[in-house]
Amino acid sequence: MKIQQLQETINFLKVKGITTPEVGIVLGTGLGKLVDEIEIEIEIPYSDIPNFPVATVEFHSGKLIYGILSGKKVLVMAGRFHLYEGYSAWEVTYGIRTMHGLGIQNLLISNAAGAINLSYKKGDLMLIDDHINLQGSSPLAFQGANDFGAIFADMLAPYSSKINATITTIAKAHNILLHKGVYASVLGPQLETRAEYRMLQILEVDAVGMSTVPEVIVAKQLHLPCVAISVLTDECDPKNLQPVNIAEIIAIAGTAEPKMIVLFKEVLKLL
Repeated sequence: MKIQQLQETINFLKVKGITTPEVGIVLGTGLGKLVDEIEIEIEIPYSDIPNFPVATVEFHSGKLIYGILSGKKVLVMAGRFHLYEGYSAWEVTYGIRTMHGLGIQNLLISNAAGAINLSYKKGDLMLIDDHINLQGSSPLAFQGANDFGAIFADMLAPYSSKINATITTIAKAHNILLHKGVYASVLGPQLETRAEYRMLQILEVDAVGMSTVPEVIVAKQLHLPCVAISVLTDECDPKNLQPVNIAEIIAIAGTAEPKMIVLFKEVLKLL
């Protein structure tokens, strides 16, 4: 039973000393430097945690980190899971359910994404206001999902308008350009064709990636307020499409990351 499996994981982590996390954080592709800002108390590789999936993507470190950031007890997933790695939707969102079971009250998510809105540029940040799930699955579609809450989760407002407003105010105060827009989550791992980018433009999508949406759906089922910020690492212009350069995408994520760190550190003070 999934509920027993999850409880085993939670009990293990409590015994290890992860007892009072207030905020959960998920770090996306190339976005691991926030860890350097944390006063770390406990660090556990995913491979040591019972029933936890293990990150297979080379630029995801695969550690659960517990400590203090901006005066708050945070629990950080340094490395996330994707459907394209062959995981089920349950496994992709296992970390969210684990952090919730340990007591987090808010969830901050980051990701690297491609800019579909051509007025957005690589290196910019986008606060996700809404999303479109194009992954062809749901993390609530499994036998026994009702054990964790209503499976017909209301997606009217998947992202916390209150925390989003706070982050917007912080961005203005720090002169950080922060777009607000719609994120589409696709399966991947291949990048999109020109025709697919045109389709996303027709759907009025502002950014596209391969993560986040399953995590947010689970957060809604658990009534866990969440926000998500995309670091825009490439510009997806179907009329002027260039060959993909993963190394450049990771490098741009790294150069834009300090702005995201400022937003996360400042919003933590106000949660």
